[in-house]
Amino acid sequence: MSRAEVTAEAGAVRAPSPLWTFGLFRNELVTTFRRWRTIALLGVLAAVPVLIGIAIKIETSDGSGAGPRGGGGEGPAFISQITNNGLFLVFTALAATLPFFLPMAIGVIAGDAIAGEGSAGTLRYLLVAPAGRTRLLLTKYATTMTFCLVATLVVAVSALATGALLFPLGELTTISGTRISFAEGLGRALLIALVVAASLIGVAALGLFVSTLTGSGIAAMATTVGLLITIQILDQIPQLHALQPYFFSHYWLSFADLMRDPVYWDDLVRNLGLQALYAAVFGSAAWARFTTKDITA
Repeated sequence: MSRAEVTAEAGAVRAPSPLWTFGLFRNELVTTFRRWRTIALLGVLAAVPVLIGIAIKIETSDGSGAGPRGGGGEGPAFISQITNNGLFLVFTALAATLPFFLPMAIGVIAGDAIAGEGSAGTLRYLLVAPAGRTRLLLTKYATTMTFCLVATLVVAVSALATGALLFPLGELTTISGTRISFAEGLGRALLIALVVAASLIGVAALGLFVSTLTGSGIAAMATTVGLLITIQILDQIPQLHALQPYFFSHYWLSFADLMRDPVYWDDLVRNLGLQALYAAVFGSAAWARFTTKDITA
């Protein structure tokens, strides 16, 4: 057999099949969701709606209202509606967790994706298998995005269960003042949860990029969470109003527009477009870094 034939045969053996790729993705999911750190993060996220619901129930036990009156309907303004309809606890919990808890959890998972393998000494062994760096990176990102969806749904389901136990359910009054059925409100709650999960794809790409820059999982997680906090602070400084529309967190609470009738799509589209841009930029940077770096661990 000639050298060319041997090389071709070796390449054929090492070429991963789609079934093998699915197996890699499945193994990554199992590994991620079996970690105590992941379970703890999901537990904290599930506890937030419970604490909010109990606090509102205690506050309104004397018949008084809860939360801000009127308002623009964004985030915490939903609190004033929870005592009338427990479904509003879903919207309130998502608004309460989106600025910090959800992105922090995503930052931990994404920051540890590559750097964690390096610090554990398993990255080289993953690349010895017929994965390829690009395929492995995409699998890590897909796993992080799956965690985004699961984490968001955990918050939503916990809030729905708590709201159903502590408050009445029924027709909803939208921010625009119109009435919609409980089934339609439930559908909008699911859509809002999906929008919130999609709002985190930029954070996931940023965390994955940071993870390719270091071999320490703890350093990558700390850097990612630090960047999230910094961006959140900068987004609140009035003097930076010209730059704030380009921060990935600026339109996060635009999901409240899904509770208008008719729905306002402008900020929602801006948010999703901005997240796609961050995912493209930092995803490309992560690919460029990971495919050219020397793997020593």
